[in-house]
Amino acid sequence: MTDSFKYLDERFADIQMLHYRLKGFEALSPQQKAYVYYLSQATLAGRDITFDQFCQCNLEIRKIFETIYEYYEGDRKCEAFEALVVYLKRLWFSNGIHHHYGMDKFQPNFSPAYFHEVLHAVGAQHLPLREQETINDLYQRVYPILFQEEVMAKRVNKADGQDLVCSSACNYYDGVTQHEAESFYAQQRDNYKGTDIPSFGLNSRLVKNHEVIEEEVYKVDGLYGKAIEQIIYWLMQAREVAENATQQQLIDHLVNFYRDGNPATFDRYSIAWVKALQGQIDFINGFIEVYGDPLGIKASWEGIVEYRDEEATQRTQAISNNAQWFEDHSPVDARFRKPVVKGVSAHVVCAAMLGGDLYPSTAIGINLPNAEWIREQYGSKSVTIGNLIEAYNEVSTCNGFLEEFVDDEAMRAHIRRYGNICDALHTDLHECLGHGSGQLLPGVSADALKAYGSTIEEARADLFGLYYLADEKLLQLGLLESATAFHAQYYTYMLNGLLTQLVRIAPGQQLEEAHMRNRALIARWVYAHAEGAVELLVRQGKTYIAIHDYNRLRRCFGELLAEVQRIKSEGDFEAARQLVEQYAVQIDAQLHQEVRTRYAQLDIAPFKGFVNPVLTPIYDAGGRLVDVTVDYTEGYTEQMLRYSHEFGFL
Repeated sequence: MTDSFKYLDERFADIQMLHYRLKGFEALSPQQKAYVYYLSQATLAGRDITFDQFCQCNLEIRKIFETIYEYYEGDRKCEAFEALVVYLKRLWFSNGIHHHYGMDKFQPNFSPAYFHEVLHAVGAQHLPLREQETINDLYQRVYPILFQEEVMAKRVNKADGQDLVCSSACNYYDGVTQHEAESFYAQQRDNYKGTDIPSFGLNSRLVKNHEVIEEEVYKVDGLYGKAIEQIIYWLMQAREVAENATQQQLIDHLVNFYRDGNPATFDRYSIAWVKALQGQIDFINGFIEVYGDPLGIKASWEGIVEYRDEEATQRTQAISNNAQWFEDHSPVDARFRKPVVKGVSAHVVCAAMLGGDLYPSTAIGINLPNAEWIREQYGSKSVTIGNLIEAYNEVSTCNGFLEEFVDDEAMRAHIRRYGNICDALHTDLHECLGHGSGQLLPGVSADALKAYGSTIEEARADLFGLYYLADEKLLQLGLLESATAFHAQYYTYMLNGLLTQLVRIAPGQQLEEAHMRNRALIARWVYAHAEGAVELLVRQGKTYIAIHDYNRLRRCFGELLAEVQRIKSEGDFEAARQLVEQYAVQIDAQLHQEVRTRYAQLDIAPFKGFVNPVLTPIYDAGGRLVDVTVDYTEGYTEQMLRYSHEFGFL
C-alpha cells in the first residue's frame, strides 16, 4: 500500500466510488507482476464489448457525452452542465444508459434545449457525426433515446406475460421474438448428440435477416473482432511470462475460442480453467454471465485478474475440502444430491484488475463455470475477493445504518462482532459449495427454467449458505468461535430481503434484478412460513424486524432449499414461475417509501463501485519488463476518459 492510498474516491447520484488496494502485490516476483500486467491489459481491452452488448446505442451516446465533457468551453459550473456530467458518470458506471441494477433507463436532469445548445457549442469538428450528418440530425436521432422514457425503457425486462426479448433494450437480439429465440436454441440443443451440450448462443447476437434467423458470432473475424484482436494480443504477451505450462495451455484454449467462436471450444477452455490450480495468479476473461439476457442464454463480456491470498485461503479450503460432507448432509432429496462431488476448489484472492461487466460494479465472490455438465463431471472453481470485501467493510463502519434499522442494541453489538466474518463465510458457502451442489435429473435441460433460472439458481446458492452457516460443522472446522455467531447473518439477511434492499429501487418499480429477487424470495417466503419466528414491528412509525426463533428460521431455510433444488433438478418451470412471481417481484409502496426516506437521512450511497489501480510497467535497457508499479491516485473521471481513449476499439 502506498502513502497515497485512500478507500473513498468520489460520489454522484446514488453511487460511491471506492479504491481497492493490492495487498501483497509487492511480494510477487517480477515475472508474476509482468503476468498480472499483461492479463490486466487483456481485461481492459474488451471494455467496449460490454457497452455495446448492453444496448446498441451505448457506445455512440458515451462518445457524444465524452466529447462534450472534453471540448465544451461554456459555463461548466452551471447546474445544467453539472447534471450532464452526472449523466456521463452514471453512463460509465452502468456500461450504458440503463441503471446497472434496476435496469431502467435513467433520465437526464438537463433539458433537451440545453443539450441542443451544448452540441452546437462543441461543434461538428469534434462530435462523432455520421457521414453527411449535421448536428441537428444528430440531436434528432438521439433525442428519443435520451428524453423519451418509453424508448428503450428497460435493458432487461422480466415482467411475466410479456415478450421479454422484444421489450428488452439489450443488444443480444434484433428482429426476433422471444418464441423465435427460444425455439432456435431449443432446436440446436435437441439436434446435438451427446450429454456435453455446448452453451449454444453464449457468444453471439441473434438476428433476423429477410425472415432468416442467424447468429452474428463474437470472434476475431466476426462481431467485436477489433476488440477481440486486442484481447488476444495481450493474452499472448501474458502467455510468454505465465507461471507454468498449465497456464500457457489455458491461454491457448481461450485464444482458440476467440478465433473460432465455437461454444464447444469455450467448454474446453472452461474444463482447463477448472483444472488450472497451480500458480498464484488466475484470471477470468470472456463471455461469462447471462444475467443481462432476459432469456438467460447470452453472456456479457467480463474480465478479472487476481492473485491468491494464501493466508485467507485457509478458510475457503477448509470448506472445499469437506465438500462431500456438506453435500451428503444437505436437506434436499437424496435424488438431487451428487453422489460424488468432483473438483471443488476455493480460494480467497486479491483482485488486481476489473473489466467489462465486473467493472466498476463487481461481485465479491465468483463460482464458475456455469455449464451444468462441466460442473457435474469436472467440478467448479470458486473465489472470494478479499480486498474488495475489505474495502466495503472499511467504508461501512460508523455510517449510522445499524442504529437506524436495528432497534436492539444487543443485536447491533452482535452484528459488529460477527457480521463481517459471517458475511464472508456465507459468500464462501454460496460460491464454493452452493452453486456446485445438487444435480439435474437425467434429461432435464439446464435452461428449463428460462427467465426464472438465474433467480432460482442464486436462491439455491444463498439458501445452501444460510442453512450451513448455523451448522456446528463450522465450529468443528474452526471457522466460527461461537455457536450463535450465525444470528448476525440471519438477522441482516432477513432485514435486507424484507426491507433495506428496497432503497435500490425507484418508486413505482418492481424487483427485476436476479440477486434482489432471490433475496426477496427467500426472506418473504420464510417470513410467511416461519410460524412467528420472524416478526415485522412498527415503532414510532418505523418498521423493524425481530427474530424470535433462529432454529426455526434455519429449518425454514432448509425446507425452501429442498423445494428450490427440486424445482431446478426436475426443471419445473411452472413452480419456479409461481415462486418468483408470488414472493420476489411486487413491492409494498408504503414500506418502500418509508425505507427510502429513512435511508436518505443517513446520506449513504446505495451502490458502490471501484476505481482500478494504475499498473505501470518498468522496462530495462533491453526492453524487458522487469517490474510493475501500483498507483492509487487516479480518479474516477480521469480513469474512465483514459480507458475510452486507450481501449476504445469499437
